[in-house]
Amino acid sequence: MQKGTIKRLIVDRGFGFIKTEREEDLFFGRNQLQGVDYGSLREGQKVEFEVTRDPNGRLHAIRVRLARPEGE
Repeated sequence: MQKGTIKRLIVDRGFGFIKTEREEDLFFGRNQLQGVDYGSLREGQKVEFEVTRDPNGRLHAIRVRLARPEGE
């Protein structure tokens, strides 16, 4: 799993962007969330995720979940 931070949420459209540790911005859709409700997400929250490519070759975050606190 990679780690990043919720950079921006487009609440009315159900998607957002994660800033990765490499300073890349990755798209994610609400259907890629695991164990967290889209409505409870906040910009600045730490998350863990996997990365995949869409049919057009763009990177997307999948299996997005809230990051576990350090030490767990």
